[in-house]
Amino acid sequence: MVSKAEFEGKTAVVTGAGGGLGSAIVALLNERGARVVGCDQSNEALASPHLASRHVFDLLDRVTIETAIAAILDSDGVPDILINNAGWTRAETLGALTADRIAHELDLNLAGVMIFADPIAKAMAKRGSGSVVFISSVNAIAHFGNPAYAAAKAGINAYAKSIAVELGRSGVRANVVCPGSIRTAAWEHRLAKDPEILGKLKRLYPLGRIVNASEVAETVAFLASDRASGVTGVVMPVDAGLTAGCLPFIDDILGA
Repeated sequence: MVSKAEFEGKTAVVTGAGGGLGSAIVALLNERGARVVGCDQSNEALASPHLASRHVFDLLDRVTIETAIAAILDSDGVPDILINNAGWTRAETLGALTADRIAHELDLNLAGVMIFADPIAKAMAKRGSGSVVFISSVNAIAHFGNPAYAAAKAGINAYAKSIAVELGRSGVRANVVCPGSIRTAAWEHRLAKDPEILGKLKRLYPLGRIVNASEVAETVAFLASDRASGVTGVVMPVDAGLTAGCLPFIDDILGA
């Protein structure tokens, strides 16, 4: 049984706090006692009552990132937990890529994330403790589309390991969660366009479904917590088995 006071006395910074997954992470950390600092692109996205503090910035704007870092450290202190959740993609295939889209998605999903996380992780190391969790994607493990986003997320996986290796002796842990498709509002829009899409997904996912936001949030909370005190540098899929193997090959070729 997980204690409802697991994060009592701890401060957690969550980026992308207003999104489908971000909201689930915020709610769970708050429920377990954390003082949650939310970050997103607008005040409207940060309306959750679970937030103790709010900071608005754009991962594509270095000036606003640096201003937000200074404000967080000044008003909220060095966090105990940093959840790097914010990210975005629209170029779903190679055919959709242009030079501008490549630059945009790499800047947002890799450079912006690193620019924000780096000084905070170093501040944690100076203090002597901290847990960083990055939300990456199964796209960083195998190709499921979104090539520029996938490349950025693969970079995040590598960056997390650099923190784990170089800052571990300073008490900082860094881990990565790689969700597959998550049942959020974005998927509700896809379902509205194609009600048969879930049936198609069942053929791909060994659990016969995609994961929901609370399942991903639980994994994030575990890695952020002292329950995972010996875990660092791990890249953990939360994907209903998608990256474990190719289920259609079993069904269609081997006839299992």
